Amino acid sequence: MTETPSVPGPCRDMAMHNGWWEAGWEHVLPRQGFPLTMLIGTASQPGFTGSLDDLVEEIFDGHWRMLGGDLDAALTFSWPDEEWDYEEAPEGREASEADHWETFGALLTAAGFPVPTTVRELSELYLAWGLAHREETPQGTRWSMPETLPRPGDLLPLDAELAERLDGIRRTMRTGPLVSGLIRHLADDLGEPDETLTSLDRLAVATGQDTDDVRLALAELVRSGDARVRRGQETADPERLEAHRRFRLIMDWDHYDETRTKLHIMVDDA
Repeated sequence: MTETPSVPGPCRDMAMHNGWWEAGWEHVLPRQGFPLTMLIGTASQPGFTGSLDDLVEEIFDGHWRMLGGDLDAALTFSWPDEEWDYEEAPEGREASEADHWETFGALLTAAGFPVPTTVRELSELYLAWGLAHREETPQGTRWSMPETLPRPGDLLPLDAELAERLDGIRRTMRTGPLVSGLIRHLADDLGEPDETLTSLDRLAVATGQDTDDVRLALAELVRSGDARVRRGQETADPERLEAHRRFRLIMDWDHYDETRTKLHIMVDDA
């Protein structure tokens, strides 16, 4: 769990499961999925025994705005008090909500799950999906979460576009820090050369990463169209490079600046 002390709470700090963003549930569930996961993560910490209602009462005096109130608040795919971005979604809030609910409802119905309408009903689905566990002990109700969260595609029949998008997000989160380390070396140490004669071994030493991590970073840059790898006049596959073999790394810095900045913003916002 990661601590999130900035969330108001006089009695205890809030906690969030480290695997939430990588799993990709926020791209499937209503907006309250995020605060509900944070609430269950907090309830799972040592020292708390009780219901989620008890925790909302303890920390937020019974009303948490991010939930829309309490556990009986209606689920939504947008925050009602948020200014609507008509440029991004010109159809308007009402039509957008209806579209999201139709997609979400069809997804759950196809998998044989009830369609939740409140935060409380969503918490029961968390239990059915294995996102959370609830146990009655002599001391009272104890909550927990698995070390690795199940992914939406493990439980629901995602369409190809959404499945591909979630795979891309997970790949970016895995390779993002590795790519950043390689780019720092190319930009800060070498001054953004268009072409570099190097090897996996050399890049590993320069970046402080191991050769497998450098290979992953290179493969991601090539996959994204930010770079090309050549040996002689032939295009080389980063995943097949021998660690000591030299190759030419050809960067498209304009493409990198245009696409990577946007991608990093998207991941941060998620």
